Amino acid sequence: MLTMVQSIADAQRVALEIDKNVLLLGEDIGKNGGVFRATEGLWEQFGSERVIDTPLSEAGIVGSALGLAMGGFKPIIEIQFLSFITPAFEQIVSHVARMRLRSQGVFSTSMVIRAPYGGGIGAPELHSDSTEAYFVHTPGLRVVVPSSPYTAKGLLLGAVASPDPVLFLEPLRLYRTQKEEVPSDYYTLSIDKATVVSQGEDVTLIGWGAMIPLLLEASRLLMEQDITADVIDLQSLSPIDEETLFASAKKTGRVVIVHEAPRTCGVGAEIAARLSEEVIDSLEAPIKRVAGYDVPYPLFALEHAYLPSVKKVVQAVMELVYFQ
Repeated sequence: MLTMVQSIADAQRVALEIDKNVLLLGEDIGKNGGVFRATEGLWEQFGSERVIDTPLSEAGIVGSALGLAMGGFKPIIEIQFLSFITPAFEQIVSHVARMRLRSQGVFSTSMVIRAPYGGGIGAPELHSDSTEAYFVHTPGLRVVVPSSPYTAKGLLLGAVASPDPVLFLEPLRLYRTQKEEVPSDYYTLSIDKATVVSQGEDVTLIGWGAMIPLLLEASRLLMEQDITADVIDLQSLSPIDEETLFASAKKTGRVVIVHEAPRTCGVGAEIAARLSEEVIDSLEAPIKRVAGYDVPYPLFALEHAYLPSVKKVVQAVMELVYFQ
């Protein structure tokens, strides 16, 4: 039984064991085992030449990892919080995401950027942002988000195997809230597919990361009113698994998209646009979004008012069910 953060550490252990070209880079990931202990024990097992403590320079970490990837290595790097990635933004969007195309496939960009993200843990505001949309808007970069210990290990190993660079976002709120049976050996999950984690007939609930437990709880409450829901864990934010989303929307006729990032230009807006373009004739009500507000992430005393909640999701569903 592993927590999500333990399964992430185990995935990195397996990756290091099976491929000598895998390297880990990041601040405090070596002897300290990372600020969240996501690399605990790996420095002792694999040594400082493969689990590499870096200076405090996100741009330097990402740039170094790109050079290593171009040289045939498979770096997995840790950014301590997603909000801290902005100094490396230029490296990611100008070079990491473009190098494979720029070189016409001559240079590999097989690398994974791990970044804890999201709110709900009482952290300072700059530690709680959900800025995934910046990177979903960047062609050439895959964006993946797990929602459980099992999916975390399988998706991370799938990301390591990808020839494309992958931004692997880890929901802070889920790091230690759940334990699950996770195989100790190597396995991968598809990094471009959504998963229907619960099936229903009346509404489609779409989310990712820390929103999935919330959506499952909302679906349980809705069942008390004889409303059943498809709950879809998007998992891959880029590319988006349109096939799974379209099939569910056609079946239920109602869609609620839930994310904690600000509402405007969030990934939910892109999903809503694609659904409107392709399956609007099957919809019985407008698409609803339950999201964060268009304000900077608040200090922790107010984050409960900012974040999506089960109550907000249930209210959105009821508005769709009784839409006329």
